[in-house]
Amino acid sequence: MDIHLAGSRPTRRAPNDYFTGTVWQDPIIATEAPARIVSTRVSFEPGARTAWHTHPLGQTLYVISGVGRVQTKGGPVREIRPGDVVWIPPGEKHWHGASPANGMTHVAMQESLDGNYVTWMEHVTDAEYAVKVGE
Repeated sequence: MDIHLAGSRPTRRAPNDYFTGTVWQDPIIATEAPARIVSTRVSFEPGARTAWHTHPLGQTLYVISGVGRVQTKGGPVREIRPGDVVWIPPGEKHWHGASPANGMTHVAMQESLDGNYVTWMEHVTDAEYAVKVGE
């Protein structure tokens, strides 16, 4: 059994290669094989978001606070709020982040496949991000 005490792993700023705006990450768990779970608490400042990406075995988001947005490629922009749970199926291209006026924090959970848990792609453009919720 491993216990990671609160504050024992530093908060890190998410890399600009994969995020737009200010995003903070707090690691929760990254297990060794044969387990596959990787989980992080992610806090997005208003307007911040991920780049487009996929997960080989899917991803679950659990919203803790704030108001956020999520979109699958070709789908409508959807608003997410505290208590919402989002399931993104394996291989589905998507992005998620804060709303323009509010920050948002979620717990991101995904499993790795052969050591890979995410494939990063191009940044979400300002025009893509500015689409109204529901469109």
